[in-house]
Amino acid sequence: MSKKAVHYPLYKKEDTDAFFALFQNNLANFVVITVTMLGMGFPASIVFGKVIPGAAVAVIAGNLYYAYTAKRLAQKEGRTDVTALSYGISTPVMFVFLFGVLAPALALTDDHELAWKITVAAGFLSGAIEALVSIGGHQIRKFLPRPALLGALAGVALTFVAGEMLFNTFAIPVVGLVSLAIIIVGFIGKVAMPFKIPTSLFAIIIGTILAFALGYQSFDSITEGLTHVDFYPMLPSLAAFEGMGQLFGPLIGLLAILIPITIYNAIETMNNVDAMEAAGDSYHVGECQAVDGIGTMLGAIFGGPFPTTVYVATVGSKEMGAGRGYSILNAIVFGITAITGVIAALAAIIPLAAIAPILVFVGTSMVASSFQSNEKKYYPAVGLAILPYLANYIMTRFNNDAGEVVAGISEGIVPLGNGAMFTGILLGAMTVAIIDKNFKLASLFSLIAAFLSFVGFMHAPSLAFNAAPDFAIGYLLVTVFFSYCAFKVESSYENIKKEQRSEKLAS
Repeated sequence: MSKKAVHYPLYKKEDTDAFFALFQNNLANFVVITVTMLGMGFPASIVFGKVIPGAAVAVIAGNLYYAYTAKRLAQKEGRTDVTALSYGISTPVMFVFLFGVLAPALALTDDHELAWKITVAAGFLSGAIEALVSIGGHQIRKFLPRPALLGALAGVALTFVAGEMLFNTFAIPVVGLVSLAIIIVGFIGKVAMPFKIPTSLFAIIIGTILAFALGYQSFDSITEGLTHVDFYPMLPSLAAFEGMGQLFGPLIGLLAILIPITIYNAIETMNNVDAMEAAGDSYHVGECQAVDGIGTMLGAIFGGPFPTTVYVATVGSKEMGAGRGYSILNAIVFGITAITGVIAALAAIIPLAAIAPILVFVGTSMVASSFQSNEKKYYPAVGLAILPYLANYIMTRFNNDAGEVVAGISEGIVPLGNGAMFTGILLGAMTVAIIDKNFKLASLFSLIAAFLSFVGFMHAPSLAFNAAPDFAIGYLLVTVFFSYCAFKVESSYENIKKEQRSEKLAS
């Protein structure tokens, strides 16, 4: 017998709070993208005319689709308390794309337009991979241990998200410290802000007011911001395909970053959909991964290179009692602000020190979650998986001079930083396998590391045969050692079984 049709409202009052929570999350990402790209010297025509509208296309498409799936679920189960999935640019993946794809592409080509096209191509390819992963994403998730994946992600969160943004927070301490205090009190202390204003929005407002009142932000910035208000049409382009030749040519080494971060993104969506199921709304994981991948590809076709994902904040929206209206409103507002240049204006008006503390909290929460989501015995694996990105951060900040600048600190920094995502995942995976006494699996991970080092995905600046011979040999020797350990463990196990059989016969 079919469920009776229910009236699932298009919008309700609970959607308002959820909208502000989702909007500021996306807004923070858009502001960081704008400030970072302008700081790298990208022209406004690319940032405001291509990247922002393109990213908005992805946000619009995904939010509207997830509003549709919420209605579908409500009708299927005869409920009116279904909450649409929150959706937007993945914050950790955004930082990886900014500093791990865009920055190296710019450093190697010294051409802003070409670097943008390469990054758009990487975004399109990332979306395509996630769409394919949606078919067998669960199998990949089962093969790669969660402590290793989350540990490698925590490395990004600790350095490029929390660390980088904490530096920006302390750049203007009067503004940054106050905003950071508001974030800690609201999110960690669980204290409501005045007039029930969402914590992050309140931090942005107070931080911006302080910046202007104390002279850290000039009122000329408002005028400057308003000059960016214009009409920026959402137009498709061939940039993704024009950049593909470089991505699979001179810059093929970027795939060492692209592939694992895409797998992470697919798993992030999977985890967040799982969390929503626990909260009462069951969505199809594979469908959500496909939507995220297709949304990312669509955004790339319109010039936005940043992958999208289902937000873990959906659970918070569920607790607020939100439905589908907040998702629809988010799509509408971002569409308007992107094509009118209002986002560009906000990026010029809001000081980074006011918005950075939000991302400090996001980054530290990701690091904490990487430990909390795993058993205590796997903490060493999580910690080890984090470390390669510390080397990668040092490399990235010094750009092409990294080899000369950091050689005095340690000659291991640059090779450890090259392919840090792969290195982190595989070191973490080996450690997990060792903790579980599964030395056969540990040897397999080490053998994979040897192969990736040999072809240059790890510990080498570019792909080539015999790219990092010392590391390849090192991992092969480790594989032999793990194989020996596997033999010893099996022998011990067989001896124990023999003793137990002998005791049984004797009794």
